[in-house]
Amino acid sequence: MIVYVACAIFLISYVLIATEKVHRVAAALGGVAAMTLVGLVDAHSAFFDELTGVDWNVVALLFGMMVVVSVLRHTGLFEYIALWAVRASRGSPRRLLVLMIVITAVFSPILDNVTTVLLVAPVALAVCERLELKPAPHLIGVVLASNIGGLSTLIGDPPNLIIASRAGLSFNDFLANALPLVVVLLFVLVGLMMVLFRRELATKTDVDAAETSLDPTTAVPDRGLLIRCLVVLVVILAGFCAHTWIGVEPSVVALLGAGAMVLVSRTKPEQFLAEVEWQTLAFFMALFVLVGALVKVGIIGQLGRMAADAIGGNELAGATGLLVGSAAIGALVDNIPYTTAMVPIAHDVVASLGHTGAASPLWWSFVFGADLGGNATAVGAAANVVVLGIAAKAGHPISFWEFTKKGLVVTAVTVAIAWLYVWLRYFVIA
Repeated sequence: MIVYVACAIFLISYVLIATEKVHRVAAALGGVAAMTLVGLVDAHSAFFDELTGVDWNVVALLFGMMVVVSVLRHTGLFEYIALWAVRASRGSPRRLLVLMIVITAVFSPILDNVTTVLLVAPVALAVCERLELKPAPHLIGVVLASNIGGLSTLIGDPPNLIIASRAGLSFNDFLANALPLVVVLLFVLVGLMMVLFRRELATKTDVDAAETSLDPTTAVPDRGLLIRCLVVLVVILAGFCAHTWIGVEPSVVALLGAGAMVLVSRTKPEQFLAEVEWQTLAFFMALFVLVGALVKVGIIGQLGRMAADAIGGNELAGATGLLVGSAAIGALVDNIPYTTAMVPIAHDVVASLGHTGAASPLWWSFVFGADLGGNATAVGAAANVVVLGIAAKAGHPISFWEFTKKGLVVTAVTVAIAWLYVWLRYFVIA
């Protein structure tokens, strides 16, 4: 009986999260409260148990990077690079689109997708308005590039953190396995955007009139502050790359880096703490506990055994199913709750095939599908929703179908390329 109760609570919470009938944090916390009332969750299982509780490494890593981004935002670094790219475009919509995609792709591996688009999209929108360009191609390009670029590192997209924590994947594992694919996909994205928006990108505008207001140097109020923060950022990234050698977890690197960033910038607590996305952290913690309750009653283990039996030892079939299935589901619902619910099942399937860590193509298929599926529809990823909101508020609304028609094409092509990459790298070359 308790198994059915746990399933019912989880499914109701998941539907509320996916449909956004209530705020996702409220839905997740409500589910945790219900699990607690029926006796499936207590303090130990929620906060201390490694299998059923909050994954504090993920939470600490997110918190640390949020603080780092908060401090960097005040330096003007992001605005400087974006404005430089705009001037470099010389009024060509095509060149501007390429530069915005490249800038987004540079930021997205070290920032989460929502933070990336919050920094880049408003600048792109303002420039398009000043140069009298249609903003839709550039805004959609920023979103798609952020979702693809975030695939390349451990910290680039929340699903990466969730999967890596369970699979034991390191920062360098992502660089070795995901980055080569991302480079290819970004080139493909540029080509697809040129074709999909060929009419909107046909007109060139004169950028000379906007030269003064687009001066990049005006975006950096304190050059010394920027240099100090960049030095800390380089050290943080070096720590991520070397964490397996120095024996320090990425979460600890992020927290130490956040502390150093605060010290060198002399930022007050009310400044950097005010910009931490507390709702996101609360949502993550609640999701971990919800899925933990299913693990506790044995549902996750049973699903894992069923999936392993269905695969029947055929690893390519398992990789294909995880890649395509994750992309399809990720197109319809937020990939964070889906990944959190699916990762224990994937773990059992991978274990049944005798692989662990970066050696298993199933983990990478899972990562690729969960991240790339977010590009398919306007609600596939949080970054998509954020950018559409920015566009609507500025008086340049992008409809659900305008985004989705382009997103579906990009997703279909990139997922096909990802499958080819998995097949060649892990089944043909390996």
